[in-house]
Amino acid sequence: MQIKILITGGTFDKTYNEITGELQFKDTHLPEMLKTARSRLPIIVRNIMMVDSLDMTDTDRQIILNICKKAEEKHIVITHGTDTMEQTARLLGENIREKTIVLTGALIPFAFGSSDGFFNLGSALSFVQALPEGVYIAMNGRYFNWDNVRKNRELGIFEAIR
Repeated sequence: MQIKILITGGTFDKTYNEITGELQFKDTHLPEMLKTARSRLPIIVRNIMMVDSLDMTDTDRQIILNICKKAEEKHIVITHGTDTMEQTARLLGENIREKTIVLTGALIPFAFGSSDGFFNLGSALSFVQALPEGVYIAMNGRYFNWDNVRKNRELGIFEAIR
């Protein structure tokens, strides 16, 4: 079972710019994270964009959809910003069958050292192997079906809608 990881950006891959005091994108942390975790999974990593999900457009989402549809791999993990992760999951869930796709992200950048991203990535890699075909969001050790999830901005967690 080969797993494709698609990188789209989000807080997961942001770093701190000491000059401007802003969070920005430089490079993805995925290879470092997989090495540190001593992952032995057969993984292909593809960086398709580095954007904050609040800046993600419908065109960006269509690119993600098309890449997932064309992928030979049946197991795909997508790193994504948490603010609009549900929108991308909905588009994928409504349009893709016969693959297991798990979106995940972080509320704190990996570069900060206390990020939830490391745990979320590990969870997503486990869920993509164990769950049946479908589209899911994996955050904080839980998974949610694409059509039954929302980000609770008050609590800073993902939760089931019903």
